[in-house]
Amino acid sequence: MLRSMTGFGHCEYTENDITFTVEIKTVNHRYSDIFLRMPKQLSVFEEKIRSLTSAKIQRGKIDIYITYDNKSSSFQEVMLDERLAEAYCETLRKISDNLGLRDDISATSLARFPDILKVEKQDNNEEIGKILEKAFNLALEELLHMRMREGEKLKEALLNNLSVVEKFIEKIREKAPLVVKEYKLKLEARLSELIDLQRVDPARIATEVALYADKCSIDEELVRLQSHIMQMREMLNEGSPVGKKADFLIQEMNREVNTIGSKASDLDITRNVVELKSEIEKIREQIQNIE
Repeated sequence: MLRSMTGFGHCEYTENDITFTVEIKTVNHRYSDIFLRMPKQLSVFEEKIRSLTSAKIQRGKIDIYITYDNKSSSFQEVMLDERLAEAYCETLRKISDNLGLRDDISATSLARFPDILKVEKQDNNEEIGKILEKAFNLALEELLHMRMREGEKLKEALLNNLSVVEKFIEKIREKAPLVVKEYKLKLEARLSELIDLQRVDPARIATEVALYADKCSIDEELVRLQSHIMQMREMLNEGSPVGKKADFLIQEMNREVNTIGSKASDLDITRNVVELKSEIEKIREQIQNIE
């Protein structure tokens, strides 16, 4: 399916008293640009999150915000600072020796001193990683659904624009053969005003008309323009990622229309070229938001 580059996904997921809140926002961008913000203790999972994102989103500016709350009874470890304990013990012995006090140093008494023992909470990274991945995938799924819904709306609008473009092309195609005939009549009328038309070599007039016809011929441009429209329809039906290819194709369509405009010497064709440019610009603006 065709996907827009604009979307939003949110998920708040709790498992085993571990809660993750994930928000993903995407907007249009020429390339893939991932901005990730999450707590430092989760930095070990950064590469995993980026990998999951890149696997599903090929293009767009992606902002990811992750918050984390762990209320689980995680494993707690008591850490001993042995060097600090030895320093305290040595100092206490010096006090005993210097003051002639009874040496009653014990493990219990040492443990009462600050920073000898520390209780550290050890998170289970494997469990946290699995829960984070579930939360992230739920938010990502919501985001992708929104991008697909927006993409289908874009597809419908683009197909309508292409149909309008074809109508203007058909008007130009109908008018193009008449331009040469009108030129021949105008040339003959002008010559008749200046000189006796019967004295002019008909072959000379035919040559002038043929040169003019070759100069203002837009048949090739119309064929290529119609081919580009067919190719654009195929791209839209194939689905994303087609944004970059569609952007290139719209540039080619603009080039053909500009060539038609430069060759056109007819007022009706010029008017239709202006309308064509307007419709193609609408298509170009909408293509900027396709993945």
